Amino acid sequence: MDFGKYLYELKRKEKLNVKKQHTVTVKELRIRPKTDPHDCQTKVNHARDFFKKGHRVQFTMMFRGREMAHVELGQAMMNKIIADLEDVAKVDQPPVMMGKRMTVLMVPKQEQK
Repeated sequence: MDFGKYLYELKRKEKLNVKKQHTVTVKELRIRPKTDPHDCQTKVNHARDFFKKGHRVQFTMMFRGREMAHVELGQAMMNKIIADLEDVAKVDQPPVMMGKRMTVLMVPKQEQK
């Protein structure tokens, strides 16, 4: 067998394998505790589009200054977002407070066939 032909076959197989791979992307949506409900609903609608495309979505709530005194308001908003997206996604990582940020990671539900 010709060595050049062998190298060509290897490169071709590798290229086909890379083409068949699916990379999982994480989309991040940032919100604040004082975000208006209508704006929050817009973010939820963007998340629905991301879930339809098969992406993961991470909601990040950023607290500044005195907002840290009312973390429960941010937690309530996160729970509302999770409840709104319950039909299309499930929670992969529950809301976790890290410093001044609260994050939750959601993944799309797999449809039953």
